[in-house]
Amino acid sequence: MPGTAGPGRRRELMSFVRRSSRLDKRLQKAWDAYASEYLLELPEYEHRELSIAPDFRFDAEFVKATWGDDHPLIVEIGTGQGENIVAAAQADPGTNFLALEVYKPGVAHALLKAGKYGLRNLRVCEVNAPDLMKAASDGLFAQVWTFFPDPWPKTKHHKRRIVQPALAAEVHRALQKGGVWRIATDIEDYALHVHEVMDGRDDFENTGDVTVSLPTEHVSKGTADMAARLPHADFTESGRFDGRVLTNFEKKGIEAGRVIHDFTYRAV
Repeated sequence: MPGTAGPGRRRELMSFVRRSSRLDKRLQKAWDAYASEYLLELPEYEHRELSIAPDFRFDAEFVKATWGDDHPLIVEIGTGQGENIVAAAQADPGTNFLALEVYKPGVAHALLKAGKYGLRNLRVCEVNAPDLMKAASDGLFAQVWTFFPDPWPKTKHHKRRIVQPALAAEVHRALQKGGVWRIATDIEDYALHVHEVMDGRDDFENTGDVTVSLPTEHVSKGTADMAARLPHADFTESGRFDGRVLTNFEKKGIEAGRVIHDFTYRAV
């Protein structure tokens, strides 16, 4: 079960709940055709689903053996169906990309797209992202991307949000000096959460140049309509990241009237 601990280990709160891993015929065909080339399988920790064996190191030697070169590596936490990272890999063949996703149909979609375009610089991994960050060597990644993570809108579930102080510390350690963590959300309350986690840190610099007004108190799933009446303050965010394609998910958010919040945090 997600979050299950092994002997002598505390139960870890996970940022996801496993959904059905069943693939339809088209996605199963894609998995069978492309997994051997694009699916990155890492040694598992048997006591916790989608976790990595604690003695495994995701280091420069492993990266070079996997991708065949030492090009800069960008990691996307929560790739969805792979629309964004596949487009990025197509546009930038001189950079390597790693897509992390916990839902098997999303992984299969990413494999299908990678195979369709014959990409050589992309791998997809079905794994719990914080485990991958912990396994990574210091200064290994050029960038980390987290676009439209699960908002966990209920107040009691906010602690499950993927952007947390512990993950921020691991991302900072895994980033090259000057590397950036790019985050985007279309949920106003999640934007406030990101600011609370990230803006007070001395290991990241918020490099944004856009001023936005946000409520200074959190709302929950049933009280979101109260946000406009709460006290507001100005926060610094970034303009839209040019390297992020307009996915169907983001398009639906815009059509629903939600504002997109972009963040760029540079490792210092």
